[in-house]
Amino acid sequence: MPRRLHVLSLGVTLLLMGGCGSLTPTKSSGEAEQAATPPVDRDTTVALILADTIQTLERLAKSSPAEQAEIVSAGRAGYERAPLGSAQLRYALELATPGHDARDPERARQLLRELAAQPERLAPVERALGLLELAQLERELGLKAENDRLQAADERDSRERQAASSRRLQAEIDENAKLRRQVEEAQAKLDAIAKIERNITERKSTNEVKTP
Repeated sequence: MPRRLHVLSLGVTLLLMGGCGSLTPTKSSGEAEQAATPPVDRDTTVALILADTIQTLERLAKSSPAEQAEIVSAGRAGYERAPLGSAQLRYALELATPGHDARDPERARQLLRELAAQPERLAPVERALGLLELAQLERELGLKAENDRLQAADERDSRERQAASSRRLQAEIDENAKLRRQVEEAQAKLDAIAKIERNITERKSTNEVKTP
């Protein structure tokens, strides 16, 4: 059994043991001899519903994708017919169960928060189970949000570092281009001066040749 379902199943067992003593009414010796069947009370009904829910969650975690889709679809239909009650709890637990494509922890948390805000809609053991699962989802989604924040911050820092590197590289390119232009201008001036000097030297030589 997956760890999350094991925790839920154990929680249901403990809650039923601790809070549903009325499932076994005290009988006198005479009543025991009569072997009369006691009426099914609300605690018994809730216990049966929760037992069926846990079995459904186990099937959801282990079955094929097609069967998983059918289970979630049936849970959603039951919730839509009777929101804010046992059906909503069941649907929220299905959405929170890992291992299937329809898993939606955000939606499951929303549904469980709605139930927590109206506790009178559930039996005590159902409320306790819903709060247990809600606490697990809060931790899970809180860790995910923190991880996403750190990842986003890391990506932002990486982009900023890359942008800073690009700016430095561009500044170096611009500076090198400026230096090249300065060298070219200086070389052009030197070439012009050398040309002038050659012209002067050539004129002097010509004048010396012409002079007797």
